[in-house]
Amino acid sequence: MLNKTIEAIRAGETFLVLAHEGPDGDALASTLALVNALQEMGKQATAFNIDAVPDKLSFLPGADRVVNSLQDGQTFDVAFVLDVGELRRARLDVRPRCKTLINVDHHPFSEDFGDIYFVDIQASATAAILYRILKGLDYSFSPAVALCIYTAIISDTGSFRYSSANSEAFAIAGEMVAAGVDPWYVAGGLYESQEVERLQLLGLALNTLKVSPCGRCAGMYVTQQMFDQVGVGAEFADSFVNYPRSVNGVEVAFFLRQAALTTFKLSMRSKGKVDVGSLARELGGGGHHNAAGAELQGTVAEVLDKAFQHIALLLPVDS
Repeated sequence: MLNKTIEAIRAGETFLVLAHEGPDGDALASTLALVNALQEMGKQATAFNIDAVPDKLSFLPGADRVVNSLQDGQTFDVAFVLDVGELRRARLDVRPRCKTLINVDHHPFSEDFGDIYFVDIQASATAAILYRILKGLDYSFSPAVALCIYTAIISDTGSFRYSSANSEAFAIAGEMVAAGVDPWYVAGGLYESQEVERLQLLGLALNTLKVSPCGRCAGMYVTQQMFDQVGVGAEFADSFVNYPRSVNGVEVAFFLRQAALTTFKLSMRSKGKVDVGSLARELGGGGHHNAAGAELQGTVAEVLDKAFQHIALLLPVDS
């Protein structure tokens, strides 16, 4: 797949690069890494995402040029769909808009769509696969592209705290720092530029924190009423799942975000033993062994109870 992808890039002149809705650090930074690199190669490249760029990622080079709509009939030689377990999550009918469709991803059970299926579930992030592609093109990493690659790796490995932080992730990060990335600049953008409203919302969410009787599962939630009370949108609850995950003794954590009257987005995190990805797929969602998500229907009390019940069935009896 590496050689086929390299050949497609060399042969193409116009490119569309997109990732999943509600882009996280890997999705958006990977998009911008590839777009910036292609433009530096003299190609025409467009970065697309159906949703707005999160404020905490606005420091990435090219973030101000991400579009959320395309001209009618606009087509491209090659379209890259990044970090998307299922094509529907890109929220764009991309197939008619390109001659060659390339799926680059690291999610297990990633949907096999497109002409080139470049998926490696051992990769720490989608950006790690893009790194290999760019190296295969003998590309010399500019500071802008290095910044995007580094940010993606940092984001998807939880600053090297997650099990996905393999030796390749450290090696890539080190090379990006050598190419000019300032780790403190990235850390400041990701973790130390929070809006007051996000902390106010977090305060409301922390009041909902609940731990199971066994102490191995914890969860919390945010309702639309809470969003309205603070006056912010869903992006302000990004990564809230890490707070119940940090509770001592917890093996699986979850976070529920109200998306509609009786619809809640479920985000789950495991510390290693429990495969939350399998549960997410059972519920119609997807993700990794240690990080996955799905949707649950019901009132907040009902979905909270459902989440605890589902996860309880996964917890090892002998733990």
